Amino acid sequence: MSGFDGRVVRLVPSFADWRMAARALLARQVPPEQIEWQTQAGEGDLFSGAPTEANNDSCAPPLHLPRQLVELLEGAACFSVADRWAFLYKVLWRWQRGEHDVVSPADADGARLHGMAKAVRREEHDMHAYVRFRERPPEAGAPRFVAWFEPTHEVLPQVARHFARRMGSISWLIATPDASMLWDGHTLHAGPALMRGAADIDDAGEALWLTYYRSIFNPARLNAELLRSHIPSRFWKNLPEGAIVPAMVSSAANGERRTGQSATVGQRQGAAMIPISPERAQPARAKASTLDQCRRCDLWQSATQAVPGTGPRDARIMLVGEQPGDQEDLAGQPFVGPAGAVLERAMQEAGLARDSVYLTNAVKHFKWEPRGKRRLHKTPAQREIAACHDWLEEELHSVKPQVIVALGSTALKSILQDGSAAMTPLIGTPLQHDGRWIVTVYHPSYVLRAPEEENRRQAYRVIVEGLQLARKLLAEGTGKQTQQTQGQFRQTDTS
Repeated sequence: MSGFDGRVVRLVPSFADWRMAARALLARQVPPEQIEWQTQAGEGDLFSGAPTEANNDSCAPPLHLPRQLVELLEGAACFSVADRWAFLYKVLWRWQRGEHDVVSPADADGARLHGMAKAVRREEHDMHAYVRFRERPPEAGAPRFVAWFEPTHEVLPQVARHFARRMGSISWLIATPDASMLWDGHTLHAGPALMRGAADIDDAGEALWLTYYRSIFNPARLNAELLRSHIPSRFWKNLPEGAIVPAMVSSAANGERRTGQSATVGQRQGAAMIPISPERAQPARAKASTLDQCRRCDLWQSATQAVPGTGPRDARIMLVGEQPGDQEDLAGQPFVGPAGAVLERAMQEAGLARDSVYLTNAVKHFKWEPRGKRRLHKTPAQREIAACHDWLEEELHSVKPQVIVALGSTALKSILQDGSAAMTPLIGTPLQHDGRWIVTVYHPSYVLRAPEEENRRQAYRVIVEGLQLARKLLAEGTGKQTQQTQGQFRQTDTS
Protein backbone atom coordinates (compact mmCIF):
# COMPACT_ATOMS: atom_id res chain seq x y z
CA MET A 1 0.00 0.00 0.00
CA SER A 2 1.31 3.46 -0.81
CA GLY A 3 2.34 5.71 1.99
CA PHE A 4 0.88 8.77 0.22
CA ASP A 5 -1.23 10.78 2.72
CA GLY A 6 -2.34 13.97 0.94
CA ARG A 7 -5.28 14.60 -1.36
CA VAL A 8 -4.55 15.47 -5.00
CA VAL A 9 -6.90 17.62 -7.12
CA ARG A 10 -6.41 17.15 -10.85
CA LEU A 11 -7.81 19.33 -13.66
CA VAL A 12 -8.84 17.10 -16.56
CA PRO A 13 -10.42 18.78 -19.61
CA SER A 14 -9.95 15.80 -21.95
CA PHE A 15 -9.20 12.09 -22.15
CA ALA A 16 -5.62 12.79 -23.25
CA ASP A 17 -5.04 14.93 -20.14
CA TRP A 18 -6.61 12.27 -17.91
CA ARG A 19 -4.43 9.57 -19.43
CA MET A 20 -1.27 11.59 -18.82
CA ALA A 21 -2.27 12.40 -15.24
CA ALA A 22 -3.33 8.80 -14.51
CA ARG A 23 0.02 7.49 -15.73
CA ALA A 24 1.89 9.78 -13.31
CA LEU A 25 -0.40 8.96 -10.40
CA LEU A 26 -0.05 5.24 -10.95
CA ALA A 27 3.72 5.62 -11.05
CA ARG A 28 3.51 7.25 -7.58
CA GLN A 29 0.95 4.60 -6.47
CA VAL A 30 -1.66 7.17 -5.48
CA PRO A 31 -4.87 5.25 -4.64
CA PRO A 32 -8.21 6.33 -6.20
CA GLU A 33 -9.76 7.50 -2.93
CA GLN A 34 -7.05 10.15 -2.49
CA ILE A 35 -7.68 11.92 -5.80
CA GLU A 36 -10.27 14.57 -6.59
CA TRP A 37 -10.80 14.85 -10.37
CA GLN A 38 -12.12 18.16 -11.72
CA THR A 39 -13.02 19.30 -15.22
CA GLN A 40 -12.95 23.06 -14.44
CA ALA A 41 -10.86 25.28 -12.20
CA GLY A 42 -12.66 26.53 -9.10
CA GLU A 43 -14.51 23.33 -8.31
CA GLY A 44 -12.19 22.46 -5.42
CA ASP A 45 -13.70 24.76 -2.75
CA LEU A 46 -14.64 21.75 -0.64
CA PHE A 47 -10.97 20.83 -0.48
CA SER A 48 -9.53 24.29 -0.09
CA GLY A 49 -5.94 24.05 0.93
CA ALA A 50 -5.50 20.64 -0.78
CA PRO A 51 -2.61 20.54 -3.24
CA THR A 52 -3.60 21.11 -6.88
CA GLU A 53 -1.17 19.77 -9.46
CA ALA A 54 -0.67 20.91 -13.03
CA ASN A 55 -0.72 18.31 -15.78
CA ASN A 56 3.03 18.21 -16.32
CA ASP A 57 3.39 14.43 -16.33
CA SER A 58 4.87 13.94 -19.79
CA CYS A 59 7.88 12.14 -18.26
CA ALA A 60 5.77 9.50 -16.50
CA PRO A 61 6.55 5.93 -17.57
CA PRO A 62 4.20 4.47 -20.22
CA LEU A 63 1.52 1.95 -19.31
CA HIS A 64 1.24 -1.35 -21.13
CA LEU A 65 -2.49 -2.00 -21.51
CA PRO A 66 -4.39 -4.39 -23.79
CA ARG A 67 -6.16 -2.84 -26.77
CA GLN A 68 -9.58 -3.87 -25.44
CA LEU A 69 -9.06 -1.93 -22.18
CA VAL A 70 -7.75 1.17 -23.97
CA GLU A 71 -10.79 1.20 -26.30
CA LEU A 72 -13.19 0.74 -23.38
CA LEU A 73 -11.57 3.55 -21.40
CA GLU A 74 -11.57 5.93 -24.36
CA GLY A 75 -15.19 5.17 -25.18
CA ALA A 76 -16.39 5.43 -21.57
CA ALA A 77 -14.54 8.76 -21.20
CA CYS A 78 -17.24 10.33 -23.40
CA PHE A 79 -20.01 9.19 -21.04
CA SER A 80 -21.46 12.28 -19.36
CA VAL A 81 -21.44 11.52 -15.64
CA ALA A 82 -19.81 13.48 -12.80
CA ASP A 83 -17.51 10.72 -11.54
CA ARG A 84 -16.30 9.36 -14.88
CA TRP A 85 -12.62 10.30 -14.42
CA ALA A 86 -12.55 8.90 -10.90
CA PHE A 87 -14.23 5.71 -12.07
CA LEU A 88 -11.84 5.25 -15.00
CA TYR A 89 -8.88 5.72 -12.68
CA LYS A 90 -10.35 3.10 -10.33
CA VAL A 91 -10.55 0.64 -13.24
CA LEU A 92 -6.96 1.43 -14.21
CA TRP A 93 -5.79 1.09 -10.61
CA ARG A 94 -7.38 -2.34 -10.28
CA TRP A 95 -5.86 -3.52 -13.55
CA GLN A 96 -2.38 -2.42 -12.53
CA ARG A 97 -2.80 -4.34 -9.26
CA GLY A 98 -3.48 -7.56 -11.18
CA GLU A 99 -7.30 -7.53 -11.02
CA HIS A 100 -7.72 -8.21 -14.73
CA ASP A 101 -11.33 -9.29 -14.35
CA VAL A 102 -12.15 -5.58 -14.15
CA VAL A 103 -12.69 -5.65 -17.94
CA SER A 104 -15.19 -8.52 -17.66
CA PRO A 105 -18.92 -7.74 -17.82
CA ALA A 106 -19.31 -10.19 -14.95
CA ASP A 107 -17.43 -7.77 -12.66
CA ALA A 108 -19.41 -4.86 -11.18
CA ASP A 109 -16.93 -2.23 -12.38
CA GLY A 110 -16.46 -4.10 -15.67
CA ALA A 111 -20.22 -4.14 -16.26
CA ARG A 112 -20.42 -0.40 -15.68
CA LEU A 113 -17.43 0.22 -17.98
CA HIS A 114 -18.97 -1.83 -20.81
CA GLY A 115 -22.34 -0.12 -20.27
CA MET A 116 -20.80 3.34 -20.52
CA ALA A 117 -18.89 2.46 -23.72
CA LYS A 118 -22.02 0.90 -25.24
CA ALA A 119 -24.13 3.98 -24.46
CA VAL A 120 -21.54 6.19 -26.12
CA ARG A 121 -21.52 4.02 -29.26
CA ARG A 122 -25.33 4.17 -29.36
CA GLU A 123 -25.20 7.97 -29.05
CA GLU A 124 -22.74 8.17 -31.95
CA HIS A 125 -25.06 6.01 -34.06
CA ASP A 126 -28.09 8.13 -33.16
CA MET A 127 -26.26 11.34 -34.00
CA HIS A 128 -25.23 9.92 -37.39
CA ALA A 129 -28.90 9.08 -38.04
CA TYR A 130 -30.70 12.13 -36.65
CA VAL A 131 -28.50 15.12 -37.40
CA ARG A 132 -30.36 17.26 -39.96
CA PHE A 133 -28.39 19.86 -41.90
CA ARG A 134 -30.03 23.01 -43.23
CA GLU A 135 -28.58 24.93 -46.16
CA ARG A 136 -27.67 28.56 -45.55
CA PRO A 137 -27.91 31.33 -48.14
CA PRO A 138 -24.48 31.81 -49.78
CA GLU A 139 -22.24 34.00 -47.63
CA ALA A 140 -18.47 34.47 -47.79
CA GLY A 141 -16.65 32.58 -45.06
CA ALA A 142 -19.81 31.00 -43.65
CA PRO A 143 -20.46 27.24 -43.65
CA ARG A 144 -22.85 26.04 -46.32
CA PHE A 145 -24.82 23.76 -44.00
CA VAL A 146 -25.72 24.14 -40.32
CA ALA A 147 -27.19 21.58 -37.90
CA TRP A 148 -28.29 21.57 -34.26
CA PHE A 149 -28.14 18.50 -32.04
CA GLU A 150 -28.45 17.83 -28.32
CA PRO A 151 -26.28 14.80 -27.55
CA THR A 152 -26.53 13.05 -24.20
CA HIS A 153 -22.83 12.23 -24.19
CA GLU A 154 -19.69 13.95 -25.49
CA VAL A 155 -19.55 12.39 -28.93
CA LEU A 156 -19.33 15.53 -31.07
CA PRO A 157 -15.63 15.14 -32.09
CA GLN A 158 -16.09 11.52 -33.28
CA VAL A 159 -19.29 12.34 -35.13
CA ALA A 160 -17.68 15.41 -36.71
CA ARG A 161 -14.92 13.21 -38.15
CA HIS A 162 -17.62 10.93 -39.59
CA PHE A 163 -19.39 13.79 -41.37
CA ALA A 164 -16.08 15.25 -42.58
CA ARG A 165 -15.41 11.95 -44.37
CA ARG A 166 -18.96 11.72 -45.73
CA MET A 167 -19.41 15.30 -46.98
CA GLY A 168 -16.01 15.88 -48.59
CA SER A 169 -15.17 19.50 -49.33
CA ILE A 170 -18.64 20.85 -48.44
CA SER A 171 -18.40 23.13 -45.40
CA TRP A 172 -20.73 22.69 -42.42
CA LEU A 173 -21.24 23.52 -38.75
CA ILE A 174 -22.75 21.29 -36.04
CA ALA A 175 -23.84 23.21 -32.94
CA THR A 176 -24.66 21.64 -29.54
CA PRO A 177 -25.44 23.10 -26.09
CA ASP A 178 -21.84 22.41 -24.97
CA ALA A 179 -19.62 22.84 -28.04
CA SER A 180 -19.56 23.22 -31.81
CA MET A 181 -17.54 21.78 -34.68
CA LEU A 182 -16.83 23.56 -37.96
CA TRP A 183 -15.62 21.80 -41.12
CA ASP A 184 -14.20 24.25 -43.68
CA GLY A 185 -13.77 21.58 -46.33
CA HIS A 186 -10.23 20.72 -45.24
CA THR A 187 -9.89 21.02 -41.46
CA LEU A 188 -12.08 20.49 -38.39
CA HIS A 189 -12.26 23.40 -35.92
CA ALA A 190 -13.60 23.04 -32.36
CA GLY A 191 -15.65 25.97 -31.14
CA PRO A 192 -17.76 27.14 -28.19
CA ALA A 193 -21.37 26.27 -27.44
CA LEU A 194 -23.96 28.02 -29.60
CA MET A 195 -27.62 28.82 -29.19
CA ARG A 196 -30.38 26.78 -30.81
CA GLY A 197 -31.19 29.70 -33.09
CA ALA A 198 -27.90 29.25 -34.95
CA ALA A 199 -29.54 26.47 -36.92
CA ASP A 200 -32.95 28.13 -37.46
CA ILE A 201 -32.66 28.66 -41.20
CA ASP A 202 -35.36 28.65 -43.86
CA ASP A 203 -34.25 25.83 -46.14
CA ALA A 204 -36.06 25.19 -49.45
CA GLY A 205 -34.72 21.63 -49.51
CA GLU A 206 -36.29 20.95 -46.12
CA ALA A 207 -39.64 22.24 -47.34
CA LEU A 208 -39.40 19.90 -50.33
CA TRP A 209 -38.58 17.00 -47.99
CA LEU A 210 -41.66 17.73 -45.84
CA THR A 211 -43.86 17.79 -48.94
CA TYR A 212 -42.48 14.40 -49.97
CA TYR A 213 -42.90 13.04 -46.42
CA ARG A 214 -46.57 14.04 -46.37
CA SER A 215 -47.16 12.46 -49.79
CA ILE A 216 -45.77 9.04 -48.80
CA PHE A 217 -47.57 8.91 -45.44
CA ASN A 218 -50.23 6.19 -45.50
CA PRO A 219 -52.67 6.53 -42.56
CA ALA A 220 -54.03 3.05 -43.23
CA ARG A 221 -50.64 1.52 -42.38
CA LEU A 222 -49.73 3.73 -39.42
CA ASN A 223 -48.30 1.99 -36.36
CA ALA A 224 -47.70 4.77 -33.85
CA GLU A 225 -46.17 2.48 -31.22
CA LEU A 226 -43.62 1.13 -33.71
CA LEU A 227 -42.84 4.67 -34.86
CA ARG A 228 -42.12 5.78 -31.30
CA SER A 229 -39.99 2.70 -30.57
CA HIS A 230 -37.82 3.25 -33.66
CA ILE A 231 -37.12 6.95 -33.00
CA PRO A 232 -36.72 8.01 -29.34
CA SER A 233 -38.89 10.97 -28.40
CA ARG A 234 -35.95 13.27 -27.57
CA PHE A 235 -34.98 13.39 -31.27
CA TRP A 236 -38.37 14.38 -32.67
CA LYS A 237 -38.18 18.03 -31.60
CA ASN A 238 -35.11 18.63 -33.80
CA LEU A 239 -36.26 16.61 -36.83
CA PRO A 240 -38.02 18.59 -39.58
CA GLU A 241 -40.75 15.97 -39.85
CA GLY A 242 -41.25 16.13 -36.08
CA ALA A 243 -43.35 19.26 -36.58
CA ILE A 244 -45.88 17.53 -38.85
CA VAL A 245 -45.97 13.91 -37.62
CA PRO A 246 -48.21 14.55 -34.55
CA ALA A 247 -50.87 16.16 -36.74
CA MET A 248 -50.73 13.30 -39.25
CA VAL A 249 -51.00 10.71 -36.47
CA SER A 250 -53.96 12.58 -34.99
CA SER A 251 -55.69 12.77 -38.40
CA ALA A 252 -55.17 9.04 -38.91
CA ALA A 253 -56.80 8.29 -35.56
CA ASN A 254 -59.72 10.59 -36.41
CA GLY A 255 -60.82 8.85 -39.60
CA GLU A 256 -58.18 9.11 -42.31
CA ARG A 257 -57.14 5.53 -41.53
CA ARG A 258 -60.48 4.33 -42.95
CA THR A 259 -60.48 6.58 -45.99
CA GLY A 260 -56.89 5.55 -46.75
CA GLN A 261 -58.04 2.02 -47.57
CA SER A 262 -58.33 1.01 -51.22
CA ALA A 263 -61.53 2.37 -52.75
CA THR A 264 -62.30 -1.03 -54.28
CA VAL A 265 -62.80 -2.54 -50.80
CA GLY A 266 -65.80 -0.36 -50.13
CA GLN A 267 -67.32 -1.22 -53.52
CA ARG A 268 -67.51 -4.98 -52.82
CA GLN A 269 -71.01 -6.37 -52.39
CA GLY A 270 -72.18 -9.12 -50.03
CA ALA A 271 -71.17 -10.29 -46.59
CA ALA A 272 -68.54 -8.59 -44.47
CA MET A 273 -66.21 -11.60 -44.72
CA ILE A 274 -65.52 -12.33 -48.39
CA PRO A 275 -63.39 -15.36 -49.33
CA ILE A 276 -61.13 -14.08 -52.04
CA SER A 277 -57.95 -15.25 -53.72
CA PRO A 278 -54.70 -13.34 -53.02
CA GLU A 279 -54.52 -12.25 -56.67
CA ARG A 280 -57.97 -10.63 -56.56
CA ALA A 281 -57.22 -9.02 -53.20
CA GLN A 282 -54.45 -6.93 -54.75
CA PRO A 283 -55.34 -3.29 -55.47
CA ALA A 284 -56.17 -2.51 -59.07
CA ARG A 285 -53.08 -1.42 -61.02
CA ALA A 286 -52.65 -0.32 -64.59
CA LYS A 287 -51.11 -3.04 -66.75
CA ALA A 288 -47.52 -2.55 -67.79
CA SER A 289 -47.33 -1.07 -71.29
CA THR A 290 -43.86 -2.48 -72.02
CA LEU A 291 -42.05 -5.65 -71.03
CA ASP A 292 -39.38 -3.68 -69.15
CA GLN A 293 -42.10 -2.24 -66.89
CA CYS A 294 -43.55 -5.65 -65.99
CA ARG A 295 -43.86 -6.27 -62.24
CA ARG A 296 -46.41 -9.11 -62.28
CA CYS A 297 -44.01 -11.36 -60.38
CA ASP A 298 -40.79 -10.82 -58.42
CA LEU A 299 -38.29 -12.15 -60.98
CA TRP A 300 -37.54 -8.66 -62.33
CA GLN A 301 -35.87 -7.73 -59.02
CA SER A 302 -32.84 -9.99 -59.50
CA ALA A 303 -32.69 -10.02 -63.32
CA THR A 304 -30.54 -7.67 -65.38
CA GLN A 305 -33.33 -7.04 -67.87
CA ALA A 306 -36.37 -8.58 -69.51
CA VAL A 307 -35.54 -10.61 -72.62
CA PRO A 308 -38.14 -10.31 -75.41
CA GLY A 309 -38.51 -12.63 -78.39
CA THR A 310 -36.70 -12.03 -81.67
CA GLY A 311 -37.36 -12.97 -85.28
CA PRO A 312 -39.56 -12.05 -88.22
CA ARG A 313 -42.95 -10.67 -87.23
CA ASP A 314 -44.54 -12.90 -89.88
CA ALA A 315 -42.63 -16.11 -89.01
CA ARG A 316 -44.68 -19.29 -89.58
CA ILE A 317 -42.77 -21.25 -86.93
CA MET A 318 -42.25 -20.07 -83.35
CA LEU A 319 -39.83 -21.74 -80.94
CA VAL A 320 -40.73 -21.22 -77.28
CA GLY A 321 -38.15 -21.98 -74.56
CA GLU A 322 -38.37 -21.81 -70.78
CA GLN A 323 -36.60 -18.62 -69.69
CA PRO A 324 -33.43 -16.62 -70.45
CA GLY A 325 -30.15 -18.01 -69.11
CA ASP A 326 -27.20 -16.16 -67.63
CA GLN A 327 -25.79 -14.97 -70.96
CA GLU A 328 -29.23 -14.16 -72.36
CA ASP A 329 -29.97 -12.07 -69.27
CA LEU A 330 -26.81 -10.03 -69.85
CA ALA A 331 -27.20 -9.72 -73.63
CA GLY A 332 -30.97 -9.12 -73.73
CA GLN A 333 -31.35 -11.70 -76.55
CA PRO A 334 -32.82 -15.23 -76.39
CA PHE A 335 -30.72 -18.36 -77.04
CA VAL A 336 -27.27 -16.79 -77.28
CA GLY A 337 -25.61 -19.00 -74.63
CA PRO A 338 -24.55 -22.68 -74.64
CA ALA A 339 -28.12 -23.94 -75.05
CA GLY A 340 -28.55 -21.54 -77.97
CA ALA A 341 -25.50 -23.06 -79.66
CA VAL A 342 -27.07 -26.55 -79.35
CA LEU A 343 -30.32 -25.23 -80.80
CA GLU A 344 -28.49 -23.51 -83.66
CA ARG A 345 -26.75 -26.78 -84.62
CA ALA A 346 -30.04 -28.72 -84.42
CA MET A 347 -31.78 -26.16 -86.64
CA GLN A 348 -29.03 -26.47 -89.25
CA GLU A 349 -29.41 -30.27 -89.30
CA ALA A 350 -33.18 -29.90 -89.58
CA GLY A 351 -32.83 -27.47 -92.51
CA LEU A 352 -34.43 -24.64 -90.57
CA ALA A 353 -32.79 -21.20 -90.88
CA ARG A 354 -32.65 -19.27 -87.62
CA ASP A 355 -33.67 -16.01 -89.29
CA SER A 356 -36.87 -17.66 -90.56
CA VAL A 357 -38.30 -18.53 -87.13
CA TYR A 358 -39.38 -16.51 -84.12
CA LEU A 359 -37.48 -17.34 -80.90
CA THR A 360 -38.88 -16.50 -77.47
CA ASN A 361 -39.36 -17.83 -73.93
CA ALA A 362 -42.37 -18.55 -71.75
CA VAL A 363 -40.81 -16.52 -68.91
CA LYS A 364 -39.04 -13.29 -69.81
CA HIS A 365 -36.79 -12.77 -66.76
CA PHE A 366 -33.86 -14.93 -65.64
CA LYS A 367 -34.60 -16.85 -62.43
CA TRP A 368 -31.41 -17.93 -60.69
CA GLU A 369 -29.78 -18.81 -57.39
CA PRO A 370 -26.19 -17.98 -56.32
CA ARG A 371 -23.59 -20.72 -56.27
CA GLY A 372 -20.25 -19.20 -55.37
CA LYS A 373 -19.62 -16.50 -57.98
CA ARG A 374 -21.98 -18.09 -60.51
CA ARG A 375 -25.68 -17.59 -61.19
CA LEU A 376 -27.30 -20.99 -61.65
CA HIS A 377 -30.60 -21.51 -63.45
CA LYS A 378 -33.65 -22.17 -61.27
CA THR A 379 -36.89 -23.52 -62.75
CA PRO A 380 -39.72 -20.94 -62.73
CA ALA A 381 -42.71 -21.63 -60.49
CA GLN A 382 -46.16 -22.06 -61.99
CA ARG A 383 -47.28 -18.65 -60.66
CA GLU A 384 -44.34 -17.03 -62.49
CA ILE A 385 -45.21 -18.88 -65.70
CA ALA A 386 -48.82 -17.70 -65.37
CA ALA A 387 -47.76 -14.11 -64.59
CA CYS A 388 -45.71 -13.97 -67.81
CA HIS A 389 -48.25 -15.67 -70.08
CA ASP A 390 -49.80 -12.41 -71.25
CA TRP A 391 -46.53 -11.47 -72.95
CA LEU A 392 -46.40 -14.81 -74.77
CA GLU A 393 -50.03 -14.38 -75.83
CA GLU A 394 -49.16 -10.94 -77.18
CA GLU A 395 -46.37 -12.46 -79.26
CA LEU A 396 -48.66 -15.22 -80.56
CA HIS A 397 -51.27 -12.65 -81.51
CA SER A 398 -48.70 -10.46 -83.26
CA VAL A 399 -46.68 -13.13 -85.10
CA LYS A 400 -49.55 -15.60 -85.76
CA PRO A 401 -47.36 -18.70 -86.22
CA GLN A 402 -48.89 -21.85 -87.72
CA VAL A 403 -46.54 -24.21 -85.82
CA ILE A 404 -45.17 -23.79 -82.31
CA VAL A 405 -42.25 -25.88 -81.04
CA ALA A 406 -42.36 -26.18 -77.25
CA LEU A 407 -38.79 -26.54 -76.00
CA GLY A 408 -39.32 -28.30 -72.69
CA SER A 409 -42.01 -28.72 -70.05
CA THR A 410 -42.26 -25.09 -68.92
CA ALA A 411 -42.91 -23.89 -72.46
CA LEU A 412 -45.55 -26.59 -73.00
CA LYS A 413 -47.40 -25.67 -69.79
CA SER A 414 -47.43 -22.00 -70.74
CA ILE A 415 -48.61 -22.62 -74.31
CA LEU A 416 -51.41 -24.98 -73.24
CA GLN A 417 -52.18 -22.97 -70.07
CA ASP A 418 -52.17 -26.26 -68.21
CA GLY A 419 -49.90 -26.64 -65.20
CA SER A 420 -50.32 -30.42 -65.24
CA ALA A 421 -49.34 -30.92 -68.89
CA ALA A 422 -46.76 -33.73 -69.25
CA MET A 423 -44.05 -33.38 -71.88
CA THR A 424 -42.90 -36.99 -72.40
CA PRO A 425 -46.17 -38.44 -73.87
CA LEU A 426 -46.27 -35.65 -76.46
CA ILE A 427 -42.71 -36.02 -77.77
CA GLY A 428 -43.01 -36.97 -81.45
CA THR A 429 -46.80 -36.50 -81.31
CA PRO A 430 -48.01 -33.11 -82.59
CA LEU A 431 -51.35 -31.79 -81.41
CA GLN A 432 -53.71 -29.04 -82.45
CA HIS A 433 -54.29 -26.17 -80.01
CA ASP A 434 -56.11 -22.91 -80.77
CA GLY A 435 -55.81 -23.59 -84.49
CA ARG A 436 -52.04 -24.23 -84.41
CA TRP A 437 -49.80 -27.27 -84.39
CA ILE A 438 -47.85 -27.83 -81.19
CA VAL A 439 -44.66 -29.91 -81.42
CA THR A 440 -42.96 -30.88 -78.14
CA VAL A 441 -39.21 -31.54 -77.80
CA TYR A 442 -36.58 -31.38 -75.08
CA HIS A 443 -35.06 -28.05 -74.14
CA PRO A 444 -31.54 -27.72 -75.63
CA SER A 445 -30.08 -27.27 -72.13
CA TYR A 446 -31.08 -30.88 -71.37
CA VAL A 447 -28.62 -31.99 -74.02
CA LEU A 448 -25.89 -30.24 -72.03
CA ARG A 449 -26.81 -31.55 -68.59
CA ALA A 450 -28.08 -35.11 -69.27
CA PRO A 451 -26.01 -37.54 -67.15
CA GLU A 452 -25.20 -40.16 -69.82
CA GLU A 453 -23.79 -39.73 -73.32
CA GLU A 454 -26.55 -41.91 -74.81
CA ASN A 455 -29.21 -39.77 -73.12
CA ARG A 456 -27.63 -36.63 -74.57
CA ARG A 457 -27.55 -38.12 -78.10
CA GLN A 458 -31.17 -39.29 -77.82
CA ALA A 459 -32.35 -35.86 -76.56
CA TYR A 460 -30.52 -34.12 -79.40
CA ARG A 461 -32.16 -36.45 -81.98
CA VAL A 462 -35.58 -35.61 -80.52
CA ILE A 463 -34.90 -31.89 -81.01
CA VAL A 464 -33.70 -32.32 -84.60
CA GLU A 465 -36.62 -34.59 -85.53
CA GLY A 466 -39.10 -32.25 -83.81
CA LEU A 467 -37.82 -29.33 -85.88
CA GLN A 468 -38.08 -31.48 -89.02
CA LEU A 469 -41.65 -32.35 -88.04
CA ALA A 470 -42.44 -28.64 -87.59
CA ARG A 471 -41.19 -27.96 -91.12
CA LYS A 472 -43.25 -30.84 -92.48
CA LEU A 473 -46.42 -29.73 -90.72
CA LEU A 474 -45.94 -26.23 -92.07
CA ALA A 475 -45.44 -27.54 -95.60
CA GLU A 476 -48.48 -29.84 -95.45
CA GLY A 477 -50.66 -27.14 -93.98
CA THR A 478 -53.72 -29.32 -93.44
CA GLY A 479 -51.75 -32.15 -91.85
CA LYS A 480 -53.08 -34.92 -94.11
CA GLN A 481 -50.14 -37.21 -93.33
CA THR A 482 -50.26 -36.66 -89.57
CA GLN A 483 -50.99 -40.29 -88.64
CA GLN A 484 -48.15 -41.62 -90.78
CA THR A 485 -45.79 -38.97 -89.38
CA GLN A 486 -46.79 -39.74 -85.79
CA GLY A 487 -46.04 -43.42 -86.25
CA GLN A 488 -42.71 -42.66 -87.86
CA PHE A 489 -41.56 -40.42 -85.01
CA ARG A 490 -42.85 -42.74 -82.26
CA GLN A 491 -40.71 -45.47 -83.81
CA THR A 492 -37.69 -43.13 -84.01
CA ASP A 493 -38.14 -42.07 -80.39
CA THR A 494 -38.09 -45.63 -79.07
CA SER A 495 -35.31 -46.94 -81.23
